[in-house]
Amino acid sequence: MKLIINGANGRMGHIVADMAGEENIAARVDITFENERGYYKNLDGFSGAADCVVDFSNHKAVENLLSYCVKRNLPVLIASTGHTEDEIQKIHDAAKKIPVFFSPNMSIGVALVADLAERITKIFGECDIELIETHHNQKLDVPSGTALMLAERIKDARKDLFFNVGRHENGKRAENEIGIHSLRYGSEVGTHEIIFSNGLETITLKHDAKNRALFAKGAISAAKWLLNKTPGLYTMKDFLKEA
Repeated sequence: MKLIINGANGRMGHIVADMAGEENIAARVDITFENERGYYKNLDGFSGAADCVVDFSNHKAVENLLSYCVKRNLPVLIASTGHTEDEIQKIHDAAKKIPVFFSPNMSIGVALVADLAERITKIFGECDIELIETHHNQKLDVPSGTALMLAERIKDARKDLFFNVGRHENGKRAENEIGIHSLRYGSEVGTHEIIFSNGLETITLKHDAKNRALFAKGAISAAKWLLNKTPGLYTMKDFLKEA
């Protein structure tokens, strides 16, 4: 498998490259590079053979990313976060033409927590649900893409739920809210905790990321899985079904 790593000079880009190994890298792309063999300032600078693009760049680059992949008929794995509604629509449009794997969190463990959260919500019935996410102090998006993904999976099981982000005013808790709270400090990689309580008993799910290498491992595994897929939009939920 030959990968194009987009955002290769970022923290995750370096980890993905190290884990994939030189023999599996077709090109590294990052706006900080000067064009030279193996390293490119933009995607259009590389026209060589490749099997898949793995993107850990910035959501603002998604239009150029998708245009390049559609033009070359390349599968793409998008692991950046913070996309606008317009950018998400562009991802959906591209998925009609090429295989697109889109996940704000590439952790297989988080994907399992999402599955469990949806199942608990279905079986546990009406209960209070709180979601607490913790990241490093330079994290830009609030709530995190992972927190929103988890909340959406919970909402899949109970359509009446709505998101209450931050609960910035004092007041009675609504029965059908998912409380979402964001903590930012230090160099925290990422912790997500979901609490379900019906007053008689409480269930807590928690995922604690110890090292960013877990995201690279998940991305490489998902990229391999994506290679033989038909055009469509795929997520970690789809990946787990065949795991």
